[in-house]
Amino acid sequence: MAQDNIKFEQGEVPVKKKKSPVFYIVLTVAVLAAAFFGFRQYQYGQAHEETDDAQIAADVSPVISKISGYISEVKVKDNQFVKKGDTLIILDNRDQTMAVSQAEAALGTAQSNVASAKAGSTAAASGINNSRAAVQTANAQIEAAKVNVWRTEQDMKRYTELVKDHTITQQQYEQASAAYQTAQKQLQVLVDQKNQASVQTGVVTSQSNATYQNIGIANSTLKQRQVEVETAKLNLSYTVITAKESGYVSKIPVQAGQFIQAGSQLFSVVLSNQKWVVANFKETQVEKMVEGQKVEIEIDAYPDQKFQGTISSFSPATGSAFALLPPDNASGNFVKVVQRLPVKITFDNLNEDIMKKLRVGMNVQTTVSLKN
Repeated sequence: MAQDNIKFEQGEVPVKKKKSPVFYIVLTVAVLAAAFFGFRQYQYGQAHEETDDAQIAADVSPVISKISGYISEVKVKDNQFVKKGDTLIILDNRDQTMAVSQAEAALGTAQSNVASAKAGSTAAASGINNSRAAVQTANAQIEAAKVNVWRTEQDMKRYTELVKDHTITQQQYEQASAAYQTAQKQLQVLVDQKNQASVQTGVVTSQSNATYQNIGIANSTLKQRQVEVETAKLNLSYTVITAKESGYVSKIPVQAGQFIQAGSQLFSVVLSNQKWVVANFKETQVEKMVEGQKVEIEIDAYPDQKFQGTISSFSPATGSAFALLPPDNASGNFVKVVQRLPVKITFDNLNEDIMKKLRVGMNVQTTVSLKN
C-alpha cells in the first residue's frame, strides 16, 4: 500500500481493468428480441381481434303446457335424448274427455235443431213434428246439462279441498262455484223449456220468413257446436305433451301428481341439430369486423384442437341492453363502461362426433382474422 501511494503521489495513473463486452452483447440481443417480439405482436394485433368471453350456443326449445291440469306421468329423465314426437309428459285427461262428450251431445242437439228447422218449411202440418222435435231437443239438452252439472259439481268438490291448502287461488275457487251454480240454473231453464214445448205441442208456426230465419240460426248453431267439438278434442290432445324437436332434455323439476298452469314452462329441450359460438367482443374491437371473416376457435374442452369458423351476424344491441335490469345512464352516477357486443360465429365443417359432445355454455376463445 505504501508503494502504491508513493506512485500516485509521483503522478503515476493506475491502470483500469477493461470491462467484458458480454454484458453489452446480451443487453443488445435482449433489447432487439423484445423489440422484434413487440413489433410482431403489434402487427398481429393490427390484423386480429380476439376474446375469451365466448361460449357454445344452440337452439333451446321450451316445453310448455297449453292447458292446466295434474301430471299423470313423466315419461323422460334428466339429460335424456329424445326424438321429435316422443312423449314427454301425460296429464290427467278425465276433464277433457267429459268436455268432448258434452260437446258431442250439444252437436247432436244442433243437428236436431237443423233438421227441425228444415222440416218446418215443408208445410204447416209439419209444425206438430217440429214441436215434438223440440221436446226431443230439450231432452238432449237436459242430458247435456246434467253432464255439465255433474262435471262442475266434481270441480267444485275438488277445488273446495284445494283452496284449503292454498293450492289454488280464491278466484279460481269462486269461478268453479259460479260455474256450478250457472250449470244448475241452465238445467232448470231447460226443464222449463221442455215443459213449455210439451204444452205447446200442436201449435203451428208456418210463416215462411220465420222458418227461413230459424234454419239460418240452426245452421249457425250447428257450425258453432262443430267448432266446440273440435276444440274439446284439441284440448284432449294437449294432455299428451310431446317433443317438438330432437334434442337433450334439461333438468326436469316436475313430478307426477303436480298441478301445472296453462302456459307455464316445465323444462327445456336443447336441440342437437346445430351449434355455434356467441363471442362477446368489446365495442372498441368491432370497427374492422364484418360478416364473412374467418375465425380461429379454441374450445377449453379440447385444448389440443383448433376449429375454424365464420362470422355469421352481429347482435342488434349490446348484451347489457337485453339485461333484466338494463343500466339507467340518465342517473347522476353515470360511469362509462366498455360494452360487449355479441357476435354469432358458425363452425366450418365441424366434426359430427364433436358437435354431439359440445354442450351449451362451454367456454371458447375466438380469434378473428381482419385481413380476409
